[in-house]
Amino acid sequence: MHQERKKEIWMLQTKRADFNSLAERLGVSPVSVRIMRNRDLETEEEMRKYLYGTVDELYDGNLMKDMEKAVRILMEKIKDRARIRIIGDYDIDGVCATYLLLTGLKRAARDVWKEGSQEWIDYEIPDRIKDGYGINASIIRQAAEDGVDTIITCDNGIAAFNEIALAKELGMTVIVTDHHEVPVDAEGKQIVPLADAVVNPKQADDNYPFSEICGAVVAYKLIRELYRAVGISDREWNELLEFAAIATVGDVMKLKDENRIIVKYGLRRIAVTKNLGLRKLVEKTGLDITALSAYHIGFVIGPCLNAGGRLQTAKLALKLLLSQDESEADKMAEELKALNDLRKDMTKQGEDEAFSQVEALYEQDKVLVVYLPDCHESLAGIIAGRVRERFHKPSIVLTRGEEMVKGSGRSIEQYHMYQGLTKVSDLLPKFGGHPMAAGLSIEECNIEEFRRRLNEDAELTEEDF
Repeated sequence: MHQERKKEIWMLQTKRADFNSLAERLGVSPVSVRIMRNRDLETEEEMRKYLYGTVDELYDGNLMKDMEKAVRILMEKIKDRARIRIIGDYDIDGVCATYLLLTGLKRAARDVWKEGSQEWIDYEIPDRIKDGYGINASIIRQAAEDGVDTIITCDNGIAAFNEIALAKELGMTVIVTDHHEVPVDAEGKQIVPLADAVVNPKQADDNYPFSEICGAVVAYKLIRELYRAVGISDREWNELLEFAAIATVGDVMKLKDENRIIVKYGLRRIAVTKNLGLRKLVEKTGLDITALSAYHIGFVIGPCLNAGGRLQTAKLALKLLLSQDESEADKMAEELKALNDLRKDMTKQGEDEAFSQVEALYEQDKVLVVYLPDCHESLAGIIAGRVRERFHKPSIVLTRGEEMVKGSGRSIEQYHMYQGLTKVSDLLPKFGGHPMAAGLSIEECNIEEFRRRLNEDAELTEEDF
């Protein structure tokens, strides 16, 4: 018999402000002003942007460290027709970021060369099972064999020290675009790979005003600066906004500051999208494309785009977005919808097993570590999220991979998961992530030690749960 659920504790915030006066000036109710104040919006200007912000208020991408350098390198490579390969990732953020870079680079190259096709610009997305997260040595070596001159990563690369060093040894130019936490050394100082340019707003010496953007938004900002360098209008750049919006919701970024603007106007763009694959996918899910909300992206469209990378290949989702053929797009959209239906059934099975394991063995732990050896490793993150929701604790779900155990974690506001993993990094051959989510690899024999030390190091109280 599992323990009785913990009592819910509601905390009413009473941050002070002149609610009535602000409400009158902003044209909303005092309750809306109170809500915004409780969401840490302090000034009238911040509240006005939250309510009425436009795309003109998006931040200048050149404020990001190395952005100008990255654009300068790409301009040189395009002019030289150097072979460029984009290395993305298999989730919705990685797929959208890859789409944005591929579309933007080819468009810029077409403007420079006045040609319709640029076969020397291509992409690679790692296989979740075979390759794991992000760029790896085999992808680097294959690029060298294919005569690739320049690699540009998106939604990955910030922790790929050895892989990028190998690419440099093999004579390639490397540009990293990412949004994940920047690794730190023993003294807590940030360290980045020795790439030719590293564009990531989470760098300590970065001047970008808002670091909580997804990888696709970093790519989106890079394409804007590239378009400007070539002389392509902002109108064409704005037409790509929907993919930055889909990734922002799908990668669970906070809908505040410029993320809120991107999603607000991105949803409007989806209603009139010219992207055949996206229209087909919305059609297959039975939604009205003119009335989509962030909910529909997060819980219907996003999971379908993610399903390829989970159970088959993320290239399926990317090919759908790139498709120009109606029957082909229709078939791929149907396949992604079917894969997502299968994923839901498999997730329910893993979820039930995880709940039972916690209730029987680990409900007193501060950080929940669940091992589901037979669960499909691509579902670990979803199940970890469900475990966190059920027990209100940081949760990590481990599954048996081809070479070692792999895991995915989801956290609560009071626990910085990436920093928590840093404390036990000697047990983890590979890990990375955010305060609220992370991925890792571990030897099976170290799981119990991993669980024990995570819980010993976790400075969490009952109130935190």
